[in-house]
Amino acid sequence: MLLVTAAVLVGRHIQGTSRTLFADWPPLLASWEPHLGPGTPAAVLVAIATVAYGPALAARLPWRALLPLTWGTAVAWTCSLALVDGWQRGIAGRLTTRHEYLQVIDRFHDIPAALRGFTGHILVGSPDNWPAHIAGHPPAATLTFVLLDRIGLRGGGWAGMWCITVGATACVAVLVTVRALADEQLARGAAPFLVLAPTAVWMGTSADAYFAAVAAWAVALLALAVTGRSPGWAGASGLLFGLACYLSYGLTLVALIAAAVLVLGRHGIRGRPALLVPLLAGLAVVPTAFTLAGFNWWEAYHLLVTRYYQGVGGIRPYGYWVWANLACTVLLTGLATAAGLRRTGAVLVRRRGAALLHPGAAAADVRLALLVSAALLALLVADLSGMSKAETERIWLPFALWLLPACAFLALPRASGSAPAGGIPVRAWLTAQALLALLLNHLLLTGW
Repeated sequence: MLLVTAAVLVGRHIQGTSRTLFADWPPLLASWEPHLGPGTPAAVLVAIATVAYGPALAARLPWRALLPLTWGTAVAWTCSLALVDGWQRGIAGRLTTRHEYLQVIDRFHDIPAALRGFTGHILVGSPDNWPAHIAGHPPAATLTFVLLDRIGLRGGGWAGMWCITVGATACVAVLVTVRALADEQLARGAAPFLVLAPTAVWMGTSADAYFAAVAAWAVALLALAVTGRSPGWAGASGLLFGLACYLSYGLTLVALIAAAVLVLGRHGIRGRPALLVPLLAGLAVVPTAFTLAGFNWWEAYHLLVTRYYQGVGGIRPYGYWVWANLACTVLLTGLATAAGLRRTGAVLVRRRGAALLHPGAAAADVRLALLVSAALLALLVADLSGMSKAETERIWLPFALWLLPACAFLALPRASGSAPAGGIPVRAWLTAQALLALLLNHLLLTGW
């Protein structure tokens, strides 16, 4: 709370004097605009129902019923929050603005030619330079919406709902991973927090929700591969990792989470080297396809760095955003996650011997703590890189989702909604998460 308050006060002072932050309500890209909307009643009802019944259902439902319920509730929560701003402003119009992917659909009528010439339009001074988001991502991001258009799902409404419905599956992917690497009780304890997270404010308004889901399923399938010794899951995981790197350059940092999965797997890659072959084969598919089509990932990335500093990225002060980005993360993941991260650290300190010497054989809570710590490390690397100055409330969604399982520690020793060892009921933490999301969405008009 102190970090967020400091980021708001210092940010408003900097923006009011030098105007170098390019954010009206720092540390978020948002403006102060209290409002209600058609999604307000639904959002309140979803929040109340999840707080009241979520912990008990998560603890008692059969696992195969819990997963679709988690996805469906996440879709309902995300849609209702987005509809607080109305259909056009909240969903249909988000991906049609001048910076967004749908602006260039017509320039991909010849996809092979567009891919061959993609890097020639990244820099600001280049002819017909791409809008910011197209230039800032590899072409698989734009190509996704081009293909949706080709199959008849045209316009911002279809694109927005694609991001919401696919993005909500990331919750399921995280649950699958936690169950595979830690245990089912911890996964069940995390489920209501994954559904009711403030991340939904931005999961419903940006393509980064879709990117986050692809990366999350790559990690989940890798967890299933190393714990179940499945070459099929390994190949599918590699395929999605390759796709993720061609959706967003920053998703290469998901490799840090993947490394933790390999270490934590009960059998691991070392236990069955044959998993490496399908994993690497799958990983090579998307890069090979785009390279043969004429797109050079490394050249495009170096041009992107130049483009980043040609724009507001070269003006925004690193000295403010390097810590204010972390305040964004607090707003993105909520106070319950902050408390969960504190308990994550306590688990690692208390059992540091098992964590360091035998991570794969350590207790379930240690394995979960190491997985969450890997995500936090990826987020901190992104922060220190200087390539994420502002707008991290959407850019860091693929990493922030992996911090949310830390909330499972708040539900120990049981995930039934009664008070755990710490004395604060699980429902109180869930209420805090829901209130934060509702306040953010009703008091601010977010940029994404």
